[in-house]
Amino acid sequence: MASATQHRVTLLLSAAVLLLASPTAAAGAGSCGAADKLPANRSYAHCAALGPLGATLHWTYDAKAALLSLAFVAAPPNGTNGWVAWALNPTGAGMKGAQALVAFKRGNPPAFVVNTYNLTGHRALGGDSTPIAFAATDLAADESGGEVRLYGKLQLRPGMDAVNHIWNVGSTVADGAPVKHALAQENLDARGRLVLSAGTVLGPAPAPGGGGSSAPKNSSSGGAAPAPPSVGAEPTGAAAATSSYVSAPVLMLLAFASFLAVA
Repeated sequence: MASATQHRVTLLLSAAVLLLASPTAAAGAGSCGAADKLPANRSYAHCAALGPLGATLHWTYDAKAALLSLAFVAAPPNGTNGWVAWALNPTGAGMKGAQALVAFKRGNPPAFVVNTYNLTGHRALGGDSTPIAFAATDLAADESGGEVRLYGKLQLRPGMDAVNHIWNVGSTVADGAPVKHALAQENLDARGRLVLSAGTVLGPAPAPGGGGSSAPKNSSSGGAAPAPPSVGAEPTGAAAATSSYVSAPVLMLLAFASFLAVA
């Protein structure tokens, strides 16, 4: 008959396997759904608290159609008169090359708009959208409890299941356009990696060159959309390193199981 210690080891190892098989739980997904209280007609398969800037992301990914439906929720520093942004970056882990959705108010009376921006350099964002690499539809935004909720759908390319994403918030909209965000550490850390079908949030991945910003910061340009990213391409260097992320609780559980096994 197996000893009590062996039973404990078996149970602990089983729990570890379940945690490893469900990285969404380790990443904090599922912890933000009730708090955000999205409208009844807005429901998504996955939800994750992103950490920096107190942002959350809800999404559903139809891998067969390569269609990403999302809701991004964050609180601008100056209330809902500021702006929020979420973006995919098919070519890097930072701001440059990001394909952004930015929600802010403009007009009289002020009403939310969601613009698309191809972030190609450190130039001020304009009041009008610029083309991005992915067809964007159903763009909308609203506010609730001091937070801005940005909605949209992006038509990705087949094989783009693991993607780099960035996000940010800003306090000011001037002349109908977002003004640069703060350069606090949490603004610079607002980046990571998503495994869309699995509902996994990884990261954050360091930006190329060990620094730089992660979303609109007086930076973007007009012009044509960038060349399509390689289908299914995986990042290299620091961004690729995040794909082997394992949460601290899982490592602690495995270590404890190993201790019991030799006790």
